Amino acid sequence: MAINRRQLAVLALLTLVWGLNWPVMKIGVSGSAAHPGGYPPLTFRALSMLAGLPVLGLALWALKVPLRVERAHWPALARLALPNMIVWHVLIIVAVQALSSGRAAILGYTMPVFSALWGVAFFGDRLSWRQSAGVLAAALGVTLLLAHEFGKLAGAPLAALAMLLAAATWAYGTHLLRRTALPQATLTLVFWMTALTTVVVSLCALVFEASQWRWPAPHTAWAIAYNAVGVFGFAHAAWFFLARSMPPVASTLSVMLIPVLGVFSGAFWLGEALHWQDFTAMALMVMAIGAVLLPWPLLRRR
Repeated sequence: MAINRRQLAVLALLTLVWGLNWPVMKIGVSGSAAHPGGYPPLTFRALSMLAGLPVLGLALWALKVPLRVERAHWPALARLALPNMIVWHVLIIVAVQALSSGRAAILGYTMPVFSALWGVAFFGDRLSWRQSAGVLAAALGVTLLLAHEFGKLAGAPLAALAMLLAAATWAYGTHLLRRTALPQATLTLVFWMTALTTVVVSLCALVFEASQWRWPAPHTAWAIAYNAVGVFGFAHAAWFFLARSMPPVASTLSVMLIPVLGVFSGAFWLGEALHWQDFTAMALMVMAIGAVLLPWPLLRRR
């Protein structure tokens, strides 16, 4: 396969925005030493999406992307939204409170391994030796990064399992998105999947957290703004563009630097400890990405 320059640029920016968002979310919902005090996680996510949806809508308007979805296509759209966004966002924002931001990112980005397994088991995919090597390197990197966390995870088993379930569900959703027959533009699908997820998350926040509602502190408001613009205004659209334009293994493994960036940015901002496993895992993640994206001479100009 080849990756063109546009895909590479989108991938680089996506990695930066999503990677830095793990400590941002942690600060938003749990606070930090410099900014103590947490915030209800579902409410945090609902506010982020409510603020991000107009940003995404303005982008579609500026790009003249139509929003219309025929009534007959709404059931298929809802089936895409459930694994690709709804389950993912509800589970990770609740689980990140109990885990370090870096390790939460690592658990969430076991997704490429699940994606490869689902592809072989349910969708008739066949992995080349390079793709298999990439999956193996990614899995080994995740294992190394978790090596020093088993004690902490033992204290939060439900949070760890929730992150793994979110990753597995997202991986399955990526396959569905790749194979969807819906005729709408990717940005149109992203907008309405985000809208559906906003409704679900807002209702969950109303049911479970209404008694905890309060005005967000400045550090929480900043984290909400980052998520609104960076994650819901850009990152999801960028991810779905890559997921629909690249083979599933390539698109999923290509984002494996995100948990590495999450680990190191969490260490920098939140003082989360790093070990030799972190540095070894970073090299393995780079190998995993290279296994599906190299050789670079195959870059196509557009």
